Amino acid sequence: MIKQPLEIDPFMSPTVPEEETLGTSVLSVRIGRPLEEAFALLGDYPYLLVEDEDGNKIGHLSYETIALTMLEAFKRKCAYLNTILGTINESCTVIDEEARVVHWTRGAEDIFSVKDEDILGRPITDFFRSDQLEILKSLQDGSSVLHQQHHAREDLVVLINSNPVLLDGEIVGAVVAETDITSQIRLNNELHSTSEKLFRLEEQIRKTSSSADPFSYIKGNSRELKRTIDLTTKAARTMASILINGESGTGKELFAKAVHHLRENGDAPFIAINCGAISESLFESEIFGYEKGAFSGADAKGKKGKVELAKGGTLFLDEIGEMPLEMQVKFLRLLQEKRFFRVGGTKEIEVDFRVVAATNRNLKELVDEGKFREDLYYRLNVVNIKIPPLRDRIEDILELSHYFLYEFSVKYNRPIHGVSQEVMQSLLKHDWPGNIRELRNVIERLVIFSDNGEIKADDLPAEIERITEPAVREKAELPAKNGSGTLAEQLQEYERAVLVRELENAGGNKQLCASNLGITRATLYNRMNKLGITL
Repeated sequence: MIKQPLEIDPFMSPTVPEEETLGTSVLSVRIGRPLEEAFALLGDYPYLLVEDEDGNKIGHLSYETIALTMLEAFKRKCAYLNTILGTINESCTVIDEEARVVHWTRGAEDIFSVKDEDILGRPITDFFRSDQLEILKSLQDGSSVLHQQHHAREDLVVLINSNPVLLDGEIVGAVVAETDITSQIRLNNELHSTSEKLFRLEEQIRKTSSSADPFSYIKGNSRELKRTIDLTTKAARTMASILINGESGTGKELFAKAVHHLRENGDAPFIAINCGAISESLFESEIFGYEKGAFSGADAKGKKGKVELAKGGTLFLDEIGEMPLEMQVKFLRLLQEKRFFRVGGTKEIEVDFRVVAATNRNLKELVDEGKFREDLYYRLNVVNIKIPPLRDRIEDILELSHYFLYEFSVKYNRPIHGVSQEVMQSLLKHDWPGNIRELRNVIERLVIFSDNGEIKADDLPAEIERITEPAVREKAELPAKNGSGTLAEQLQEYERAVLVRELENAGGNKQLCASNLGITRATLYNRMNKLGITL
């Protein structure tokens, strides 16, 4: 919005009229003052003298010079406005005080199938029912509408922002911007339906195949990871709220599911919701659900919210730092009272569930910045678990790589027989800003592009630096017993060969060997014991 006041400088003529030409006394104004002040002083005077900071007369103002300059400025503003309205894709409508349409963008044409030449200059009520026009409310009572869903037609749902146009405190028109969200509503309903089906399938799988170890899908043997698992196990033995901190891709949801399986019985639901993936306007209905007819575009049967689906189980709130502030207040009340209303509902629903939240942001900083409620922060942060990033536990990279190689070799039916040592060293040296998710994607790429069962460095993504020292450029084939053996067995043989060679290169010095491999000495001893390496 342009709020910069006009100053008198551009309107001033740099001449001072002789006193006899003035014909009467005149007033003076200081250079740099607002134009409104000059207008107020000009009144019935033919001129207004302009003085510098020292009181010296340096020019004059007249109605004629001001009018010509303001006309040029007005033309420029109109050009800017018309270009803006002609450039945006959204539907934007402007009406005057008589409700006549003065601007109608191409986006409005596309959504409502009305050409601008047909509607411009005519009352908007000639084309739409008055009770369906939020813009009329802004015109009539000066009210504003923000992020409101509106069912414009049976097959059209739009998100509305509407404001009155004010001039000197008087309403002289109104503006409405509308975004077509019909497809988002439809996809959201389909996603919810699919989520319910997926949930039922997961329930059936859980009943028939329960895992003895809830951490079985969390791979790694590093000291940092084991400590995190130990803390999670202790916390899961209580019903306290748990806040999981970790960078994107570290496996926060896997830890949340492990907590759930440790706490709950096999029939208890685990409901996950990503707070960063839901638009602010849909957040409340996603969390609490809604009754039939609660708002335009709502499912005719109504819908259960995530809280209701999580009854008797766990509600996992991923990216909790993205939850809107207004929603944080309502969610805090839910945690305190264990009761809520559906959107559009009048019956209070009681619900019992456990909360696990996760974030990749510093919530304490968000609290200090006023972007996250302090009371909700302390309510969620009873137990804080921090998942170490992959770069802090590089000794887990080999095990994770083995696991993903097996997964994708089976998925794509591409048996892997050989992995160059250059590839393995490159994986160990990479910083992994995307953590396990990035590693998984890289391994999938390598399997897809593998030729004749071999993984080569040429297929590594460009962002991963290739290690090209002569000592690691030679290919290390995965040994196999009599040309056979499972992928896991071959990968273990490969790891054993790497450790034996590096120990020999270090002259048996285990501290030096561990340092060269980028792992701790304790991890080296663990891997040696597991692989049966003795020196």
